[in-house]
Amino acid sequence: MTGSSNRPASILALCLILVTAWLLWSGIYKPLLLGLGTFSCILSVYVAYRLGFFRDSSGLHVIPRLPRYWGWLMPEIVRSSIDVARIVLDPKLPISPTVVEFEAAPKGPVGQAILGNAITLSPGTVTLDVYDGRLRVHCLTREGAESLLSGDANRRAADLTIH
Repeated sequence: MTGSSNRPASILALCLILVTAWLLWSGIYKPLLLGLGTFSCILSVYVAYRLGFFRDSSGLHVIPRLPRYWGWLMPEIVRSSIDVARIVLDPKLPISPTVVEFEAAPKGPVGQAILGNAITLSPGTVTLDVYDGRLRVHCLTREGAESLLSGDANRRAADLTIH
């Protein structure tokens, strides 16, 4: 979905996705809450529009590929959680804080945001900055930094966002 001709369809699709998610997760269907939910969905779409979410690509094309990506990401988060727990529980506290910077494989803002958020979701790593296609990430250990620089997360985020 690129170009301005698909923009209304993309806006409507995002609005429908947000409304559906809100209705399913809320479970309370009183008029006041329905009104507030509708307002929050419309506000979210408006903010996305103002931020340029629909300018080049709506980002909605990633939705069919998300389950596979989450299937990879969830075990990575669990593995990172176990590693961080081991480090914290070790009396020597074997940390080696490291900041790394690398080129993001996803070229668009949606892909870079997905990559940065996936990195931050994994315990032991925090995305500090995303600017001009480069990410700066703080890693709890040097091994975590090396794993990140190996490029698996970067490649998977790029594969997710390719049209």
